[in-house]
Amino acid sequence: MKRLPARVLAPADVRRLLDHTERHRHHLRNNAIVVLSFRAGLRACEIAGLTWPMALKTDGRIAEQLTVSKHIAKYGSGREIPIHADLKAALKLYHRSLGSPREGPLILSERGGHMTPRSIVNWFHDAYAELGLRGCSSHSGRRTFITRSARMVSKTGGSLRDVQELAGHRALTTTERYIEGNRDAQRKLISLL
Repeated sequence: MKRLPARVLAPADVRRLLDHTERHRHHLRNNAIVVLSFRAGLRACEIAGLTWPMALKTDGRIAEQLTVSKHIAKYGSGREIPIHADLKAALKLYHRSLGSPREGPLILSERGGHMTPRSIVNWFHDAYAELGLRGCSSHSGRRTFITRSARMVSKTGGSLRDVQELAGHRALTTTERYIEGNRDAQRKLISLL
């Protein structure tokens, strides 16, 4: 049986997920996990592998771009991703709550080390189950990020190649598989022909 791709979330569902983080322990960490997925398109292994130097300027403040090093990225697809304002705000709060570290894991486990990729996957699974969001997985944030980026990129003068680079995909065909179609947009497009 063919597995369905992770569900792309509507903005209201992303908001519900963010609200969900506020009601639980480690809410600043969990908020950062969600925003890293939905606003930077990171995989669970990348979220788990991030360290503070990948998100900080040399003066210890949050940088303008997130550096995903090749040793934590799938297939060694390291890259730099501009930090969205929502991500910057989430990282600032979380960073400050930890005493503004300059080294070590960005996303801490209960014991103070790196969370594992499996822990990130499980955290998303549990959150989606509690919210009753079916068809979602830890990859939903990534698919949502890539789909939204693909829909907006023409407004910036960019192309799908830019989305591919942000996603860390080797081939544009991989990026295309992540993009969910939009029936309303298709109807509007046909009506313009």
